[in-house]
Amino acid sequence: MADTPQQPAQDGAQPTHIEVVLVDRNAPTAYANFARVNATPEEVIVDFALNPNPYQPGRSEVPILQRLIMNYYTAKRLCTALAVLLQEHERVFGPIETNVHRRALQHPQPRTQQ
Repeated sequence: MADTPQQPAQDGAQPTHIEVVLVDRNAPTAYANFARVNATPEEVIVDFALNPNPYQPGRSEVPILQRLIMNYYTAKRLCTALAVLLQEHERVFGPIETNVHRRALQHPQPRTQQ
């Protein structure tokens, strides 16, 4: 994926194009089914984790797999990109229900014959 922001022209010159090419060949990959968002006045902190028993009652300790710390400008760009992505997904596949209880009612478990 390439990002090509335009830099403002200086001294009457033509705008300069900067191309950023992301190389993801060695990028670590992780799956998360849990995210926590915190913030300071300067940064947004997003912790990602894998909760193997998300519906287990009581207290459970879930280790953080990855922590991303970003400034608010990057967080806003990420928020916008995720919103566009989710809107397109829902347009094609229908609404994403985040409440697990409502989701279970929409898709009852099939009965097995014995």
